[in-house]
Amino acid sequence: MLDDKDRIFTNVYGFQPWNLEAARKRGDWDNTKKLLERGPDQIIEDIKASGLRGRGGAGFPTGMKWSFMPKEPKPGRPSFLVINADESEPGSCKDREIMRHDPHKLIEGALIAGFAMRARAAYIYIRGEFIYEAKVLFAAVEEAYAAGLLGKNAAGSGYDFDVFVHRGAGAYICGEETAQIESLEGKKGQPRLKPPFPAGAGLYGCPTTVNNVESIAVAPTILRRGASWFAGIGREGNKGTKLFQISGHVNKPCVVEEAMGISFRELIDKHAGGIRGGWDNLLAVIPGGSSVPLVPAAQIMDAPMDFDGLKGVGSGLGTAAVIVMDKSTDIVRAISRLSYFYKHESCGQCTPCREGTGWMWRVMERLRTGDAAVEEIDMLLDVTKQVEGHTICALGDAAAWPIQGLLRHFRPEVERRIAERGGSPMMEAAE
Repeated sequence: MLDDKDRIFTNVYGFQPWNLEAARKRGDWDNTKKLLERGPDQIIEDIKASGLRGRGGAGFPTGMKWSFMPKEPKPGRPSFLVINADESEPGSCKDREIMRHDPHKLIEGALIAGFAMRARAAYIYIRGEFIYEAKVLFAAVEEAYAAGLLGKNAAGSGYDFDVFVHRGAGAYICGEETAQIESLEGKKGQPRLKPPFPAGAGLYGCPTTVNNVESIAVAPTILRRGASWFAGIGREGNKGTKLFQISGHVNKPCVVEEAMGISFRELIDKHAGGIRGGWDNLLAVIPGGSSVPLVPAAQIMDAPMDFDGLKGVGSGLGTAAVIVMDKSTDIVRAISRLSYFYKHESCGQCTPCREGTGWMWRVMERLRTGDAAVEEIDMLLDVTKQVEGHTICALGDAAAWPIQGLLRHFRPEVERRIAERGGSPMMEAAE
């Protein structure tokens, strides 16, 4: 359980203004010049020592990612930082709160991370539907320039650094880092083949690091309070605080900052007012945004809410977007609906994803109504395996995993629907 004194995002609910004056009172931009005087290499070492892992879903060690950038950018090939503020994962709504209520944490983080990676500028790629958040972010960046915190001699450090806010057009695929880079360049948002990785050739062919909003926004506080402070929160390999987004069948849906590794039961009881209808009414939970497999009630109850704890129950932390489903949920319909989302958002570049997502959704719809043969369940599972791991980006995996989770844990429910409709054998179904 996290003490109030250890919270990084102290204005996550917007009780105070978002502007620069209020942000400074909360401790942002407090002698940023002194933090930068540590030098790029020391800042990266501090982030490594803190144990911070990427907060966008993959959980890659942030300090290590920063260290991949070239130590001496070549003439004509400046380095760039791209901040992924697309946040299109169903269930995820944490970056929105940071940009809406605490934008200066992100902007100061951009300067510090950019300096550590010797970047010339940062591009914040914000989701198209975030209208108010974009307005706040544009205004906050203007405030930072007016106060001398960005631009020439940023924060009096002698370092020149610019921040640009770029509005996307609302495509889920642009949350994938290389598709985001393509979109920033004015092209169609489609993932690139790797290698080259962005740190070698990213935005405009220059070395680039793409990081999530939360990963960047926590960096200044980690440096101010010390890597050992952040590393002292959470479990081994799962350090620090995390913004959890709790939605669905709880009494008080919320976004809350908590320690990594808090148990699911404690998280829900302490912050979300418990499960609607009591704990006996819990059916299943999607613990990390729609792309991770669901976990049945019995397995999730006491699971630690961090990368390794949720991996242990066959799912993942993802963005920590916790979608709670009680026994009133039509679980097959819920997963079918997610299946439609991934069909709709596939960019169509890879055949397994372009063809497979539509095929999986159509079969899911038939399983939802029971208008299918029992044998089709295994055929669907087989197709998810042909899509998973066979696409340029992870959208194919994201489309396959919810279905795999459903069939792993709720296969009897699918079979019951087919039996009730008098499901015919495969050959009869084909005639």
